Amino acid sequence: MHILVLGGTTEARRLAGLLVDVPGNRVTSSLAGRVASPKLPPGEVRVGGFGGVAGLADWLRTHQVDALIDATHPFAGTISFHAAEAAAAAHVPLLALRRPGWAPGEGDDWHPVGSLDEAARALSRLGERVFLTTGRMGLAAFAALHEPWFLMRSVDAPEGPCPPRMEVLLDRGPFTLEGERDLLRRHRIDVLVTKDSGGAATAPKLTAAREAGIPVVVVRRPPVPAGVPVADTPEAAVARLRAWAGDGVRNGR
Repeated sequence: MHILVLGGTTEARRLAGLLVDVPGNRVTSSLAGRVASPKLPPGEVRVGGFGGVAGLADWLRTHQVDALIDATHPFAGTISFHAAEAAAAAHVPLLALRRPGWAPGEGDDWHPVGSLDEAARALSRLGERVFLTTGRMGLAAFAALHEPWFLMRSVDAPEGPCPPRMEVLLDRGPFTLEGERDLLRRHRIDVLVTKDSGGAATAPKLTAAREAGIPVVVVRRPPVPAGVPVADTPEAAVARLRAWAGDGVRNGR
């Protein structure tokens, strides 16, 4: 089987590692190219876009892809819809690999919002020293806020409009609970803003915020294409692919 993995996540790298160990598999991982020095998965790797739905569908046909796995970040919504349309056009079965979202526990003070703009509006009533962990691409939503101070953590340096009172912390997970506790204490953080990315690598900040009694603004996930089967772990995705292969993968949808 030739499997194209739309990647860039920890789960995508784990999946590629599991798939390349299967004799007869050819695995190509596609990365968007937004991170300067990404962690590369096993197997073949391509970097950059496809040129929209038509370009992706053409790539699937030209490279004789047998199965497409959308293992992109839960907030990379556009590519997920492009993948669904391209897979249908090229008659290639599509599977989405989605890590489960986070859920509040006892003692959490979560404030769910539908967008980064809503998150920015919520800050005026929640705190003045903000730990912002929503990534470098959406800072424009907070650029007009002159009162709060922001600690913004991301893998690469931000570009474009930013809040005027902001310190940048360049770091890459996984993060430890003790490290997150120290960060909140050291910077006197009184509100956390995050996306509901799910996964264990960045979850310790939520536990640290709960322990410190800090409110958390959580941006809900965007909608995903209807009718696409979903696996919640790389192992479950491999099992689905094996079932497809047993049935004849082209009829796996």
